[in-house]
Amino acid sequence: MPDTLLFALEAALNGLTAGVMYALVALGFVLIFKASGIFNFAQGVLALFAALTLVGFQSGQIPFSHLINATLGTRLHHFGWNMPTVLAIPATVLVMIALAILIERYILKHLINQEPIILFMATIGLAYFLEGFGDIMWGAEVKALDVGLPKGMSGAVDDATFAWFGYGFYIDRLEIWAAGIAAVLVAVLTVFSQYTKQGRALRAVADDHQAALSVGISLRFIWVLTWSIAGIVALVAGIMWGSKSGVQFSLSLIALKALPVLILGGFTSIPGAIVGGLIIGVGEKLFDFFMNPIVGGATENWFAYMLALVFLLFRPQGLFGERIIERV
Repeated sequence: MPDTLLFALEAALNGLTAGVMYALVALGFVLIFKASGIFNFAQGVLALFAALTLVGFQSGQIPFSHLINATLGTRLHHFGWNMPTVLAIPATVLVMIALAILIERYILKHLINQEPIILFMATIGLAYFLEGFGDIMWGAEVKALDVGLPKGMSGAVDDATFAWFGYGFYIDRLEIWAAGIAAVLVAVLTVFSQYTKQGRALRAVADDHQAALSVGISLRFIWVLTWSIAGIVALVAGIMWGSKSGVQFSLSLIALKALPVLILGGFTSIPGAIVGGLIIGVGEKLFDFFMNPIVGGATENWFAYMLALVFLLFRPQGLFGERIIERV
């Protein structure tokens, strides 16, 4: 097989695994959109906040230690013990559920039946608040995150591809784990959305808040449930991205990368988030591989948005999204 084709195939495989990482973030957006009909601008910050909280628990860092030290002139930093990962992850899940309850109680319940733009603006405010709150709570320095997932070159993939093609492909083992975890998440969320009472109630709330209330569906419970699940998905995304590149405040910008994924897959489709992520991941890697010699690089930064623009022009509902027709 020609070397160019082998390199392109390796780029495509790496694109698949990168696409799964994008899709993990997009899943949280889909969940919130299905429950409220809005684009949750705060989802990227939720991933950052969850990852910061997990690292804080693992390191035994005292929450708000930076604020306490600055106020009282002390040098508090850690409790003196480190929480094991098997306890730190459940503790972070509880924090994300508590955060969902607070968001519903102090923000969402006051915005029932408001225009979608009002809800969208509320999520923008929430995003900036959580980013600042996380900075005060855990500090702004870059933090290493290690939950025991393997990293580095996958020997199994390297050996198999060398046996098949005489060339060992480089695939990060962390991204292979991310692909497996994403597959499990999609299966669980799809079953939840389609075959459970709460999942059907979630879809009813997305269609019409007032109608859902009139048939006895608790809007407040559905929103707490949805934001809790979105928080857990954000934790998974934060773990994967934080393990790969460290927990830093630029992690919140992955929300921007998820937007083209949602446009391609559809804002209301859980499987669409995965398919859209894979298309973006493979597309940007292959486009970068073939076009770099011509345009000089940096194509990965804008390819996804140009592809999303094409979809907005010709298929705005995405590949799996619902086509909504409104009479005016």
